[in-house]
Amino acid sequence: MAYWLVKSEPDVFSWDDQKKLGARGGAWTGVRNHGAKLHLMAMKKGERAFYYHSNKERAVVGIVEIIKTAYPDPTDETGKFVCVDVKAKEAFPTPVTLDAIKAEPKLAEMVLVKNSRLSVQPVTDAEWAVVCAMGGVKA
Repeated sequence: MAYWLVKSEPDVFSWDDQKKLGARGGAWTGVRNHGAKLHLMAMKKGERAFYYHSNKERAVVGIVEIIKTAYPDPTDETGKFVCVDVKAKEAFPTPVTLDAIKAEPKLAEMVLVKNSRLSVQPVTDAEWAVVCAMGGVKA
């Protein structure tokens, strides 16, 4: 199983908005970066991703599950980009800030540290375990 991180601006679509979708989840649309697109295309049903609030908050706040693999993004008029469907799985009791991630030596090679602008990114098994522990959830 692979792990991922997906970013959302909380003032546009927050963790609370994601939770409100319930078990039916919703489409993760709006990705317009080809590198991020490749990550979306690699996602498999049942895999999990950190839900990251970007901009002001800059923190991992929860975990989502991929419930539908990549398909054409209905918000993309060019037809070049894809989306996946995700559902909220678990909130972090303690959000894990970008500053805390950068301060943890075990996470020095994490894509979020090296390329914080990429909106969809892979997370290694070891990184997943460390961030989950920092946030108070079981990996």
